[in-house]
Amino acid sequence: MSVQSVVPIWQAIQTRFARTVQGLPEADLDIAVGSSTIRSMVRHTAEVEFMFAEWFFGVAIPADRKEAMDQAKQEGAPLLNVEKLGALLTASNDHLIAAMHGLSDEAWQTPVESPMGPSTPLEAVGRLMYHTGIHAGQIY
Repeated sequence: MSVQSVVPIWQAIQTRFARTVQGLPEADLDIAVGSSTIRSMVRHTAEVEFMFAEWFFGVAIPADRKEAMDQAKQEGAPLLNVEKLGALLTASNDHLIAAMHGLSDEAWQTPVESPMGPSTPLEAVGRLMYHTGIHAGQIY
């Protein structure tokens, strides 16, 4: 397995999700889906991409993003609009893809210990695809 094989598949899913988010009317961001809003699910999706880059590809979450993620968990945190959510998804995707490019072909199949338990980077990308797909389905 190589980055040249994985990235196009990941991009097909993430790009579609990001375009959907960018096309949402602002008012739709506060529609509740269970106990979450569309706004919080989109932010969460980007946060998971940052976390997976760190956990499975060894690239730390940028300090400004880590601070924003911590702040988002606090009550009264600033709410992101469609434009800012789109920028967040772009940043998390760019960060993840850069992390993927830093992996050797052999490392894609090497299990990595993470807070979720052991998983290969290839399996982690599969989990990200599934995760993004679930939230995309909730939003559509």
